[in-house]
Amino acid sequence: MSTIVPFRALPLDLEDVVYAHGPDSVRAPGVSPGTTEEIALEDSALFPGTHRRIWIHTPPGIAPGDPTGVVVFQDGGWYLDPEGEVRGGIVLDNLTASGAIPPTIGVFVEPGTRRTSAEPGSEQSAEPAPRQRNLEYDAADDTYARFLLDEVLPLVRARRSILGDPRRTILCGGSSGGDCSFTAAWHRPDAFGGAICCLSSFAQMPEGNPYPALIASTPPRPLRFFLQIGQRDLNHDQPHMNWLAENLRTAASLAEAGYDLRVELGDGGHSPNHGGVVLPDALRWMLRGPVHHA
Repeated sequence: MSTIVPFRALPLDLEDVVYAHGPDSVRAPGVSPGTTEEIALEDSALFPGTHRRIWIHTPPGIAPGDPTGVVVFQDGGWYLDPEGEVRGGIVLDNLTASGAIPPTIGVFVEPGTRRTSAEPGSEQSAEPAPRQRNLEYDAADDTYARFLLDEVLPLVRARRSILGDPRRTILCGGSSGGDCSFTAAWHRPDAFGGAICCLSSFAQMPEGNPYPALIASTPPRPLRFFLQIGQRDLNHDQPHMNWLAENLRTAASLAEAGYDLRVELGDGGHSPNHGGVVLPDALRWMLRGPVHHA
């Protein structure tokens, strides 16, 4: 049976494209808000001297002892914000309550912040230094994957019963958060089933985008990827540091290697708007049936 997609005119002016959120991104009638618990991670063995906040969001109807899947969102505060573009908690509440996805909690992780020391003899408290976001998120090694597995998820397991099935443990992030979501899944397919990557900043990884070559030269891994790409992302019409081109190259390599892949190409720029709008469908797609390869 064919899927009929309603007609939608393409915008001709791409300077300010904004997508409208669908019903799964607003509080649904009869669906109670889930509960959110905040945790302070005051230091990290893998990112020494940093502190960060983590939120565990549990949709309604899930008791603490109920085994669930988990979606780990990077840039946690932005992705949890009910007034923001992504609204991850609201989306999980609606999809879980309707049965569109199996019971799934959200873990929203902030990038680390390093505190500076006050001047000797100063009565002023230490001021927060710039976040360590790019250092943590844009690296191509397995450090961030180990951070999630060794430091973040144990905190979650102490409070919630989460399944050990990688197909029910997925990652989500945008821009540099898309980088580390892809990278963590790539390095640890035994722990993560795949990643939702929105407008990934592959172009600014320190040694360049490694994935087109790695994907082509490595036997396929049991991973599923949803890539949201912006037609007018950063430097979309430039020969260097082109966010659009690097995302397309990565998607093409995944397609050629037979990965379970969904690509959503939008008309917008480097904004979380479109990725937030498609998040409900991305979660439906990611959490359906077992991963397969062509």
